[in-house]
Amino acid sequence: MTLRIGTAERNSTFLSQGRALKAVLDRNPALAPVDVSTSAHASIENAKRLADDDIDFGFMASNWIGRAKNGEPPFAQKIDLRMVAPMNAGPLFFITRADSSARTVSDLRGRRLVVGPERSGMTQHARVILGTLGLTFTDLTPVFLDFAAGGDALARGEIDAQLQCPIPNKVMTALAERVDLRVLSYGPGELETVLRAVPFYRRTIMRKGAIRGLDADVPQAAVVNVLVTHARVADVKVCDVTTAIFAARDELPRLNALFDGIVGLFEPLRRDGAGALEFGGVALHAGAHAAYRAAGLLT
Repeated sequence: MTLRIGTAERNSTFLSQGRALKAVLDRNPALAPVDVSTSAHASIENAKRLADDDIDFGFMASNWIGRAKNGEPPFAQKIDLRMVAPMNAGPLFFITRADSSARTVSDLRGRRLVVGPERSGMTQHARVILGTLGLTFTDLTPVFLDFAAGGDALARGEIDAQLQCPIPNKVMTALAERVDLRVLSYGPGELETVLRAVPFYRRTIMRKGAIRGLDADVPQAAVVNVLVTHARVADVKVCDVTTAIFAARDELPRLNALFDGIVGLFEPLRRDGAGALEFGGVALHAGAHAAYRAAGLLT
């Protein structure tokens, strides 16, 4: 029987990660063949597809899984999700043109900011990050465009800044080649304020040279992206998938740079137990728990 994985839209980071994951999982006769499909609305659609038994596993940003579990908007009903594995921690960062006077995130007040499509996860991230710093959408002009359209608007000077995620991503790389850009930093104590307030963010560093014009390391917040499943999916299937992912933790970054850092995302299991991956109150699937126990990460 085909193992079905939902990702995101065409040319998305989730889709590219899903293809790398397929290369690893297809080597296991118990899991092959693996089908990786697109999902137009990424995390939200994948949760709904899991509820409908249209897929077995789905990529999601961890900020959505608690909402799906509790049936909070945009979800009309509770979805019995279970955690499987971390996939990456994707930096969320604000960019401006290099000739802008904006230097820090707080400088976005009064400016035109592309936050993503109106009901997207990126727009939610913008609200959360700005909100923790005392800014709301009434303090600036939110512009609801996707990554590519927003980047084009920034290049033309029609907007002042854009929220981007993650690194690497093709849109960001291409934009940085067209326009001199600046990645906004956080003011003193601001990043720590964001990280204390939001449990599904992690501290990360955007390294010098990650894009053209980034001439110094810049600390940022990163959202943990995860692979989830449904409670109904068989323990043995989830255990086999989790075991294969953990076994390939050093290989996956070589297949796709978006998996860089995945090794470190498993380590909190040793210290904090299953709760280290149970974002939004979504429990670790019993099959994943068994795999991590066998790997020595859980007792």
